[in-house]
Amino acid sequence: MNCEECVFYGYDEEYDEYLCTAPMDMDDAGALLQGKTRECPFFTPGDEYTVVRKQN
Repeated sequence: MNCEECVFYGYDEEYDEYLCTAPMDMDDAGALLQGKTRECPFFTPGDEYTVVRKQN
């Protein structure tokens, strides 16, 4: 999995960088940061244009 290919990977103007915007709680975030999980349970392939492509 590559974060850049996930729908939850978005640009944050406040921090001026791309960040994960997945709806995770502190336990999930901690497990990912500590490497306790091999794969992100929130990974969803796509990008900001996924919804638009479905509409067309």
